[in-house]
Amino acid sequence: MKIADMKIKGITCNSKDVKKDFAFVAIKGNSRNGNCFIGEAIARGACIVVVQGGVPEIKIPAAVRLITVKDSRSFFAQACAEFYHYPSRDIRVIGITGTNGKTTITYLIETIAKKAGYGCGVIGTISHRFKDKVIKAKNTTPGAGDLQGYLSKMLKQRVRYCAMEVSSHALDQERVGEINFSHAIFTNLTQDHLDYHRNLEDYFQAKAKLFRSLPEDSTAIINNDDKYSRRLKRLTGAKVITYGINNKSIVMARDIKFSIDGSSFTLVAPKIKAKIRTGLAGKHNIYNLLAAIAWGLSEDLDFKDIKSGIEQFKTVPGRLEKVNCDRGYDIFVDYAHTPDALFNVITALRPLVRGRIIVVFGCGGERDRFKRPKMGRIVTRLADHAIITSDNPRSEDPLRIIQDIRKGISKNNFCEIPDRLKAIKAGLSLARKGDCLIIAGKGHEDNHSDRKAVQKCLR
Repeated sequence: MKIADMKIKGITCNSKDVKKDFAFVAIKGNSRNGNCFIGEAIARGACIVVVQGGVPEIKIPAAVRLITVKDSRSFFAQACAEFYHYPSRDIRVIGITGTNGKTTITYLIETIAKKAGYGCGVIGTISHRFKDKVIKAKNTTPGAGDLQGYLSKMLKQRVRYCAMEVSSHALDQERVGEINFSHAIFTNLTQDHLDYHRNLEDYFQAKAKLFRSLPEDSTAIINNDDKYSRRLKRLTGAKVITYGINNKSIVMARDIKFSIDGSSFTLVAPKIKAKIRTGLAGKHNIYNLLAAIAWGLSEDLDFKDIKSGIEQFKTVPGRLEKVNCDRGYDIFVDYAHTPDALFNVITALRPLVRGRIIVVFGCGGERDRFKRPKMGRIVTRLADHAIITSDNPRSEDPLRIIQDIRKGISKNNFCEIPDRLKAIKAGLSLARKGDCLIIAGKGHEDNHSDRKAVQKCLR
């Protein structure tokens, strides 16, 4: 069935977005079935209803056309791409996937592209933006309808590139189906989202879908130091560019030096050996920088623009973001909400801190419970003191979440303060000259801004 034959004014899988002469695609979600909203969609003006499998129980009026398909998610992705005239065929779309680093890499690519004189849109965890338009993000990767709509608007604004965070959920749910990726970047894979995926292998297979689907004329940029890199290189048919620090790669960093205010390293790539200085701290950010540089080199951008963009880049909101403080100690706000992310942040700062490291952190409710004790173990093992608090418990009991975190702790260097603002105040009161306070978990989030909370407490 071709969209052109449907003669519709729009297409959606959300009944509340339906308008007159729209097509409504009923998708079975994790908690709710789209068939339950067919009546609402028809009442709002849907002229076509698409369902998966057999005829739904609800009676469909004669004026409304019913279409049955084998897979409603795949159909929706394909139909949205066709409705918006396949915009990704005319924009260079870079898909970034992995457990950590996605957001930072989108910011770096955006900066490099703009330095080179090209328009660059971003679709990611913090916001979806292009030109002067900024849309607050609800999901890391939006649904197929929104995605194709954003790409279509970018194309009309003559945007050349779009850096897109691609989550495992989005890949599993076909949200990025029918998007023509010019590049796919793999950052790393560590435990996360096991509330959704059955196990780590299932999580990997979701990520791997992006690389399996790449056309031969696209490029896969892969972290060669990650243990999953070998498998990804084997399963993709695209050209492969590797980056790394330890294992021999096409794009490498050597002679790395760290400070509390940034890093420097020697970049080694084909026909290039150059000193790079950056305001980003930590080894994990060297990997993010290498991924962005590898992308710029693969696009044959002028290396002067790549280097200049990297070195002028300041920070990503909520990613090891330093909060101004004149009390002799350092304060960082970071989005770290996985065991690996917490490990990266604490180990990045440990050799740079003269005093103690104090960490305020918690775990989100209704998410991967298996990572909670691991996060507790990592923080109490690597930090001098931990304050366990609440971090968006959703419908779960915050005290039960804290109890889960405590199961992984064997040391006696922590306390529990469920109220997040009180926990931050406690962290600030503990900090002394030469110490470092890390407030982890929320990063850029506005519903409770850790940065604003710190500034309020300091005042």
